[in-house]
Amino acid sequence: MQVLKFGGSSVAHSDSIKSICSLLEKKPKGRYAIVVSALGKITDQLIKCGKLASERKNLYKDILEKIKIRHFNIINNLFPITYQSNLISWFKKNIKELECLCDGIFQVEELSKRSLDKIMSFGELSSSFLISEKLKQIGLNAICKDSRELIITDSKFGCAQVDFITSNHNIVQFFMKKTSEYVVLPGFIGSTLENETTTLGRGGSDYTASILASAISASLLEIWTDVSGMMTANPKIVNHAFPIKEISYEEAMELSHFGAKVIYPPTIQPAMKKNIPIKIKNTFSPLDPGTLIYMSKRTNISQPVTGISGIKDLALLTLEGSGMIGIPGYSKRLFEALSREKINVIFITQSSSEHSITTGIHEMDVIKAKIVIDSEFFKEIHKKRIDPLRIEKDLCIIAVVGDNMKNLHGTSGKMFSSLGRNSINVRAIAQGSTEKNISAVIKKSDFKKALNTLHESFFERPPKQINLFICGVGKVGSKLLEQIYQQRNYLFNELKLQVRVIGLANSKKMNFENSGINLLQWKKDLHKNGCQMNIYSFMERVWNFNLRNSLFVDNTASEEMAMTYEKFLQNGIGVITCNKIACSSDYEHYKKLKILSRHFKAPFLFETNVGASLPVISTLNDLINSGDKINKIEAVLSGSLNFIFNHFIGKKSFLEIVQEAQNKGFTEPDPRIDLSGLDVMRKILILARECGSPLEISDIRHKSFLPESCSTVLSLKDFYQKLHQYKDYFFNLRKKAEKEKKRLRFIARYEKGIATVGLESVKKSHPFYQLEGKDNMVLYNTYRYLEQPLIIKGAGAGAEVTASGVFSDIIKATRTK
Repeated sequence: MQVLKFGGSSVAHSDSIKSICSLLEKKPKGRYAIVVSALGKITDQLIKCGKLASERKNLYKDILEKIKIRHFNIINNLFPITYQSNLISWFKKNIKELECLCDGIFQVEELSKRSLDKIMSFGELSSSFLISEKLKQIGLNAICKDSRELIITDSKFGCAQVDFITSNHNIVQFFMKKTSEYVVLPGFIGSTLENETTTLGRGGSDYTASILASAISASLLEIWTDVSGMMTANPKIVNHAFPIKEISYEEAMELSHFGAKVIYPPTIQPAMKKNIPIKIKNTFSPLDPGTLIYMSKRTNISQPVTGISGIKDLALLTLEGSGMIGIPGYSKRLFEALSREKINVIFITQSSSEHSITTGIHEMDVIKAKIVIDSEFFKEIHKKRIDPLRIEKDLCIIAVVGDNMKNLHGTSGKMFSSLGRNSINVRAIAQGSTEKNISAVIKKSDFKKALNTLHESFFERPPKQINLFICGVGKVGSKLLEQIYQQRNYLFNELKLQVRVIGLANSKKMNFENSGINLLQWKKDLHKNGCQMNIYSFMERVWNFNLRNSLFVDNTASEEMAMTYEKFLQNGIGVITCNKIACSSDYEHYKKLKILSRHFKAPFLFETNVGASLPVISTLNDLINSGDKINKIEAVLSGSLNFIFNHFIGKKSFLEIVQEAQNKGFTEPDPRIDLSGLDVMRKILILARECGSPLEISDIRHKSFLPESCSTVLSLKDFYQKLHQYKDYFFNLRKKAEKEKKRLRFIARYEKGIATVGLESVKKSHPFYQLEGKDNMVLYNTYRYLEQPLIIKGAGAGAEVTASGVFSDIIKATRTK
């Protein structure tokens, strides 16, 4: 014999009832006990009726009318007219009884738990009668049996305790006498020995089914619901959650204790006692395999964790003090005090020094808990043997569950390192001695991110999801977006990365998209859907998303933007930037950013600060990290200046070459930064700092090649006029170099703690002489590269190569997130 249970969503309307009747009709010949919940949402409406009636609000009559109409409509849709009269008579009789009960509550202005149980029983009694009649109507041998005649409980209304000896006897006797193939029973309800209706509490219909299955030693208990089994995590929070094929009783109880709502812990106990397998199935997708819960699942050696779950709205209560050390009885008194007030303890941890005990409870119980604990330990607190109760709110608990955790090393390490990499701080930890569960208390605001992070670590094979928040969509930014889109398939298939742009901003507007911005129409969406850009609003949106594997990308030249990096890193969000301002600002600020990056395990990458996409900084770091010593750095670090001086030939004026470089995107948005040498100063400063030197920008020795009056003008237009005015000056610079058979190069040097930049003429034998176009070149003279310097050469300017350098840093960052 098998027991099947159908939940409220499975019997919500006439079509779903037809579906389950069809499903039962197709079952192999045999005997079946069918337990049903009330029609979907009916129980909530019944509770509301009782409460409104007790408050003397006539609205309860409207809800009763809606309940009546809904049931009559289902009768209309399920049965032919000739079959309806008896059903309607039965319902009218029951609805009349319900109306009288609510009217009485209205008069006395009181809703007792006894009365509420009686009201709620209407839902299951009605649905079970309907379904049994439908089974009869389609020709099946079916009867309806009132569960209250079988399941006997105490008088703890609202959550009655079952008298298993009497109930099991009643169930066995009934099924021995009845030979009907299909017995339909209302779930959730029982009765006292005095025939008063009781309810079995949360998940009561599942519990009813399990009690029946245990009593008759059923071969299988099937629970039909609206999901395809127990999931690896809550699918409403974790998009990639999937059904668990099989799971042990203990694992199922652990997951359900920590919030997995497919099945509740009391349901499992009766079935487990008789070793009856439980199958979770989907009414709306009956061909899905579902989840099998049984004594011991097959061991998957490679998978330590079966599922991840959690509970929100948790509070931690900590009792601590030196007076607790070595003194027995504190734990007993604490838990007895909470028990007296019926406060459920979810989480317990105690320091090995016996100096403190921490418990986790539902946040709604905090006030009650504080009152009872302060009262219990009044003397000890007054005499300062222990400290006043410490309360922490706005927390949640997450748990990874699996029988195999005890057989595989490193599960807890993997769990906490995954959380740490995403800046999720763990407030408290507990692990059972059976090693089936590791629990951690974290901030409630991190709940979604933590579940997704852990699910990705334990269950999801690549691709790994990377979430980008990008500021700056000019020449570099737009090229970056283009490259991300063009490379998406390679990233997904080869690097196992799914890169999503969640937020995008220019100087005027910002736009966000939960599932990722469409990179084919980002300009249109930014213009149409974007709101006014404000860097603080932008950051707030990023914090609110609170996504794992998040990176902030700065493609601007904004000082205000550069000053935000500290906040991003402190929130565990990596920073990728081609903006040189942060790394070339005050040394202490630069140093702090590096420290924050290490402390919060958030990558801070700025390869494109020097040499666009050339591996200048990474090579320097590799040399230093491998123990090499940097003797000297010589470099042409401005692709724009190199382009300008390489093309400053023939009849073209210096001004024309500068404007050409700007139009091609080789210079900064304001080319005065390039021509002043400030850009090169920033770059050599960054390299010097990466070598360990605490230099400031003011320490760099620099003599400008521009006439002094060019540096004093305010507008770019006036600056260009000055360049035109001094065209002969620039022409003479070029002629002098040509006469000496040399070429003009703007060179940066760092040696023995001293950094210099300036325009020089280099002879033909120098490596810089042959530099073409906008190429950069860096010479590292080191202890190991003493005779022949290590040379890095290539394009050092341009939107496309800079964007590719930023893109490369993004990919590097994914290896540390």
